[in-house]
Amino acid sequence: MSPESGSYHHGDLRAACVRAARELLEEDGSAALSLRAVARRAGVSPTAPYRHYADRDALLSAVAAQGYRELAEHLAAAHPAPTTPEELAAVAIAYVRFALEHPALFRVMFAEPCDPTSEERLAATAAISEYVRGIVRTVFPGADADALSTTVWALVHGLAFLHLDGKLDTSSPEVVADQVGAAVRALFTASPTLSQAAAAHSEQAEK
Repeated sequence: MSPESGSYHHGDLRAACVRAARELLEEDGSAALSLRAVARRAGVSPTAPYRHYADRDALLSAVAAQGYRELAEHLAAAHPAPTTPEELAAVAIAYVRFALEHPALFRVMFAEPCDPTSEERLAATAAISEYVRGIVRTVFPGADADALSTTVWALVHGLAFLHLDGKLDTSSPEVVADQVGAAVRALFTASPTLSQAAAAHSEQAEK
């Protein structure tokens, strides 16, 4: 289908390119992804994607931004407002499961070069960061929100890639959940300050 025929509207072409890119990523990984391949998959002329994406990195940024938004929705569905370490563990499990269910997309989000000037990608990334900071501020009101949110994200993100890369057992969703939950709980158990802060918050919430 040629864009010159008028069959694609402005927004339709952009969405078609992102959809085609995601299909190619899931089938062949990022090595096979090019704007020309995306054009073929979308059924448009080889030059059509350049109307919206200056190069491959720009297209990957759009794909990554979509992934960040979907990840945020996935985490919120696991628990919209976690207030305890146990609920935080549920969010961590959802994060790792998202990575395992969308491995190619997840790698584009975090392991592929992207356009550093992409406002869409930067906004989507910032939303995830703020989501994590918001959880930390709620569960651990006395902690350094920025430092602890970085620690929590680094832990969960590392667990995601360890599972993706086959370094941890992925034989069943239950096994994955047990491993991730145990790792998150261990962080708080190993830190008396965090444990006390979480316990105090839980007691306050129950009153």
